[in-house]
Amino acid sequence: MSKTSLDNLQKKTIRVLTAGQVLSGFGLGSTLSIGSLLAAQLSGSPAWAGSAATFSTLGAAAWAIPLARLAFARGRRVALATGAALAISGAGFVITAAAIEFFPLLLVALFLLGAGSAVGLQARFAATDLPSSRSTGRDLSVVVWATTFGAVIGPNMFGPGEIVGHALGMPAMTGPFLFTIVSQIAASSVFWFGLNPDPLLVAKELNAAKTKGKTSFATAIATLKKYPLAALAISAISLSHMVMVSVMSMTPIHMKGMGFDLVIVGFTISLHIAGMYAFSPIFGWLSDKIGRVQTVILGQTIYIAALLIAGFGQDDRTLVTVGLFLLGLGWSASTVGGAALLTSTLPVEEKTNVQGLSDALMNLSGAFGGAISGTILAGFMFLGLNLAALVPVFLIVIFAGLARLRRTS
Repeated sequence: MSKTSLDNLQKKTIRVLTAGQVLSGFGLGSTLSIGSLLAAQLSGSPAWAGSAATFSTLGAAAWAIPLARLAFARGRRVALATGAALAISGAGFVITAAAIEFFPLLLVALFLLGAGSAVGLQARFAATDLPSSRSTGRDLSVVVWATTFGAVIGPNMFGPGEIVGHALGMPAMTGPFLFTIVSQIAASSVFWFGLNPDPLLVAKELNAAKTKGKTSFATAIATLKKYPLAALAISAISLSHMVMVSVMSMTPIHMKGMGFDLVIVGFTISLHIAGMYAFSPIFGWLSDKIGRVQTVILGQTIYIAALLIAGFGQDDRTLVTVGLFLLGLGWSASTVGGAALLTSTLPVEEKTNVQGLSDALMNLSGAFGGAISGTILAGFMFLGLNLAALVPVFLIVIFAGLARLRRTS
């Protein structure tokens, strides 16, 4: 395949992945918050509300590696379309669980719905299957940026979803999941018909990579031992995600406890989400220009500023809002830089397996951060939570510094 043909295929791939991300994110945008409400209702106890996020996150982690293995064997189009199909079934089971008022089925449904998040994470790596190392960060970040639309518009579809659901006689709070089904069907179709030729299969053919090989957790760990920069990338992505989730998830609780207006709380979270996704192309461009490791370090520098501002400014709504916006920016720089570093470090035949491990660990780290953050907030207030979050930040800085020293020595 000529360079011109490869360039054209890459441009098409980015367009398809971007469209798929917009559709997928649109359908998943409001499911987490509504899932929490349904969990509390069907279980009969508010204490189970958090189980929605837990099972959805565990689902995203659990599906990451199987979908990565499927991508290696059959290509991205099959893996991404399959993940979207799993999310469709999950949304359908949510509606069924609400109709028959069966809480365990809701948990299974949310676990399946987590595959939609796994698709979103794999899609960003799919953007890097073909391009040269010069544009890895840019292409990856454009697909991440596309998530902005779903993240912003999705949560606002609760009202329209309820109107449609009520008109169709659906159980309360399940109307938005009908939008999820429709959007995931559209996303699955876009991936299936759009990713042809498949970028990963083309890349494997060009690099004479083996079509079959060992793709397991143990194999991924062994690969990381051979490529220290890949290990750094996964550490940066996972720990950075843990920092973000631990602070972000407790911010509404802290702000509500301080008596801040709910409008301010919503505005703060919206700015945080904008920081996470809207500026990702800038960090993608930086990772191509100044380097992947340097971009990860930049992300940690932003994190330090965010945590200090939000922590020591815990009584000031403006400072908390600024801190959360910076927290989103730090996450964007760290995860975009880390993902670009990971994909540019590994050979084609070992990429997808390790990428799946990265996505799984990212979700598990987020779940762990969310699980312990409540206890830290209760015992040490919002300042204590932010100071505790500095520990993994400094670990990433140390790991990155050691990596740079090894490269220059």
